[in-house]
Amino acid sequence: MLDTQTVLDALREVMDPELHRNIVELGMVQDVAVEDGVVRFTLALTTAACPLQGEIAQDARERLLALQGVRDVVITTREMTAQEKQAILGKGQEGGMATPYNHIRHTLAILSGKGGVGKSTVAALLAIALRRKGHTVGILDADITGPSIPKMLLQRHENPYSSPRGILPVQTASGIKVMSINVLLEDPNQAVIWRGPLISGAIKQFYHDVYWGDLDYLLVDLPPGTSDASLTVMQSIPLNGIVMVTTPQSLAGMIVRKASAMASQLGIPIVGVIENMSYVECPDCGHKIELFGPSNSAELAARVGAPLLGRLPLRPELTSLADSGRLEEYTSADFEPIVERLTVLVPEEASHPVAP
Repeated sequence: MLDTQTVLDALREVMDPELHRNIVELGMVQDVAVEDGVVRFTLALTTAACPLQGEIAQDARERLLALQGVRDVVITTREMTAQEKQAILGKGQEGGMATPYNHIRHTLAILSGKGGVGKSTVAALLAIALRRKGHTVGILDADITGPSIPKMLLQRHENPYSSPRGILPVQTASGIKVMSINVLLEDPNQAVIWRGPLISGAIKQFYHDVYWGDLDYLLVDLPPGTSDASLTVMQSIPLNGIVMVTTPQSLAGMIVRKASAMASQLGIPIVGVIENMSYVECPDCGHKIELFGPSNSAELAARVGAPLLGRLPLRPELTSLADSGRLEEYTSADFEPIVERLTVLVPEEASHPVAP
């Protein structure tokens, strides 16, 4: 007898190729109706742009036409609601759409406390150096109102795609995965004028709803200071540690100590300190000129209870490469010892932040 139950039983043999579960179990089969040998149902997709919808619909059609008494199959497609996606992908409990499919070994926050110290440049260079060592790497640009990672690493504006497992981050030429508010905007020059709750929500989505896949390192580029964005990252994302970026000025050091106190209060270890813009080398004689005064990085690292990972010079060529999205072309021996120390010092276990 041809009835709704018979139709559902046949459709349980149709598997979603990416989620590896049948479409009935996933809640993708809705509004089933059988009349005069015609089977009608709605196929609810996790994204309207699902590249596999044709394959799924064809499989369903063939299995239903094989049933005795079925002379035609009419399939209507639509995109699932947010609540429906949560129900099948686990967001209703903990995490988000992509959380079950992401396997991130180490997550590091890059924090400066003070703006203008080259924190985002250091974060991008760390990602590049880790990638050159063969690691799989992603960068989450948590600086929602002042994003700069895409400008430095992408030679043209790209928008991410959706998939059944979550938003797909854009990738650089070497394969570094990038998610930033700027890749979501039609115009990268558009201002993001958001209050704290919206910014915090976007950062959580960048972590939980983006399909990062398997990563050795996810670097989270934080905005300067100890505001909502930094607190959101430290309290809602499992971090293996924090890398502090500073410059030789005593003012920068003072702000780093404030940020360090915040990390300590939340129970997140500081993996190390990097001093940026420490000096500039004379192109003729190689003499090091300390433009911003003598380095105090060793003392600062000792004050915050973390090792000094290294001191980085000012390099004029960085500006032109970063401005054209070609930072991955930058080569320097400066980062080799820093990455060597960093990979040894990163804790294997992620922290469990405590309430401030």
